[in-house]
Amino acid sequence: MFDFVRKHTKIMMGLMFLLIIPAFILVGGKESFRRFNEGGDTVAKVAGQEIKQADWDNAHRTEVQRIMAAQPGTDPKLLDSPEARYATLENLVQQRVLAAAADKFHLVTSDSRLARSLQEDPTIASLRNPDGSLDMARYSQLLAAQNMTPAMFEARVRTDLSQRQVVAGVAGTAFSSGAEADVALNALFEKREVQVALFKTADFAAKVSPTDAELESWYKDHPALFQAPEQATIEYAVLDMDAVKKGIQPNEQDLKTYFKENADRLAGKEERRASHILVNAPKDAPADERKKARAKAEELLAQVKKNPASFAEVAKKNSQDTGSAVKGGDLDYFGRGAMVKPFEDAAFALKKGDISDIVESDFGFHIIQLTDIRAPKQRSFEEMRPELEAELKNQQAPAKFAEAADAFTNGVYEQADSLKSVADRLKLNVQTASLSRTPAPGAKGVLANAKFLNAIFSSDSIEKKRNTEAVETAPNQLVAGRITQYTAAHTLPFAEVKDQVRVRVVGARATELAKKEGLEKLVAWKANPGTATLSAPLLLSRENAQQQPVQVVNAALRADLSSLPAWVGTDLGEQGYAIAKINKLVPRDVPADALLKQGREQYSQGWAGAESRAYYNTLKERFKVKINVAKPAAKTGIDAG
Repeated sequence: MFDFVRKHTKIMMGLMFLLIIPAFILVGGKESFRRFNEGGDTVAKVAGQEIKQADWDNAHRTEVQRIMAAQPGTDPKLLDSPEARYATLENLVQQRVLAAAADKFHLVTSDSRLARSLQEDPTIASLRNPDGSLDMARYSQLLAAQNMTPAMFEARVRTDLSQRQVVAGVAGTAFSSGAEADVALNALFEKREVQVALFKTADFAAKVSPTDAELESWYKDHPALFQAPEQATIEYAVLDMDAVKKGIQPNEQDLKTYFKENADRLAGKEERRASHILVNAPKDAPADERKKARAKAEELLAQVKKNPASFAEVAKKNSQDTGSAVKGGDLDYFGRGAMVKPFEDAAFALKKGDISDIVESDFGFHIIQLTDIRAPKQRSFEEMRPELEAELKNQQAPAKFAEAADAFTNGVYEQADSLKSVADRLKLNVQTASLSRTPAPGAKGVLANAKFLNAIFSSDSIEKKRNTEAVETAPNQLVAGRITQYTAAHTLPFAEVKDQVRVRVVGARATELAKKEGLEKLVAWKANPGTATLSAPLLLSRENAQQQPVQVVNAALRADLSSLPAWVGTDLGEQGYAIAKINKLVPRDVPADALLKQGREQYSQGWAGAESRAYYNTLKERFKVKINVAKPAAKTGIDAG
């Protein structure tokens, strides 16, 4: 049946339109269309306002773009993990909570506060002209790259500033006294003299000799520990921008035309070498001072105009640019954008050997002599061919990718029992891999992508072994795969895991023996301390654990010291048991005044952070936050099998 449908797609599409679509609209289409039109499922609610799946997707896409812009070397595939996406959702919820609070408390940002924030932004400051005005063309261009207009950006900044006021009142007024800080820090950094006895599981393993019957019985009682995960051998094809570029072969005429139109740009920029004489006169200097400086510059100009060969000597004696004066005013080669604009305009207007008139800049008054012009080397067409091909490929790739993406998406559906046809058509490699539903350690790229793995291990893919749909696994990247061989999850045979069972049984029983021995010794040594066998005294602290297990350190530092010596026992889990005898408390070393002050400040910052988080949690309750998506489980790296 399905083969017939796939071979007669156009006919069946017509029948579907005539028969199925009206029923869909009448029966279930309205609800599905409504959900699609409204942005998908509701993933969270804040103050009664819904956050849709589309909101979450857009926010994550923006966050990925922001990180990629700040750290261009980052692999975008690493940013598509469930943990990264959930962090974006939490940030989105936080923004909505703070926005609701700002609205509720009537917190607004004035125009003057907005202007001050924009002025303090280093990125915006770099766009200012020499006269201090903002280069609006570059400003708009920068924002356009982020799909924003100046009005949109300024509105977002205003909103951010208003939202910051919500918690700023709490963080800004948080207070902890020096005495409170010292109590906490003294407890944190104090030391205790401790003697330790360890009852290690490994030391008791030789005393355990389980029979085969006992091992098999334990195996039957714990089948979940010996599960082989479901496995699939797959073939898959990846369509990305690199694959598209490989298929683009610019023709010779296009290359030659592009070379002709862009030869000057591709060859590089012209550089000029100049010397100058500077008479200092900052733009904010008094008018009389600037007048005197100009007069001095005019005297020097007349002198070098009369005798151009004396320029270097006059610069050495009179230029107030100390860096270049010792070199006769020489500034070496520079291109456009390296000098302040008035200086650059004058230097690039001169001919070799010319001396400028007085040039005024924010630094004062310059006299410029152009000493050389270095034109960019004009390379031949053949020399530039690799660069020309790369640039043309980069220009053509987005449009080609869009075409290929449609062909790929349709192709993996229309011939669903093989990837070869679509791969051959688009010149893609069909690759193979063995994988499970959970990415293997060290897996990268599409084989670690949750969307692709979910598609591969969907019931339809497993049962029918047809191609998955084209899955977007990263920007400008689609992948489709199909299962060629599948093995369901199953309990491994006892014979195959017998050694693993033995290790677990011996370990569990040895741990029991270690704990039993430790508990008995704790009771005996408390009653008769002279019989105790302990280590030499150690000074334990949170800063220096003396290579002791963390459980021992925590137990020793938490012990009640109302009566010394104090005895504590602590369970080390699978490692066994430990006894610690605390002989005395050693107070914290009093730090120097500067370190004491720094510690108190850090404590105050931590306290302010804790109060801010507590206040935010209160706001979440007040505005009835509900997140409908389960938080990804923390990865422990422990393999239970």
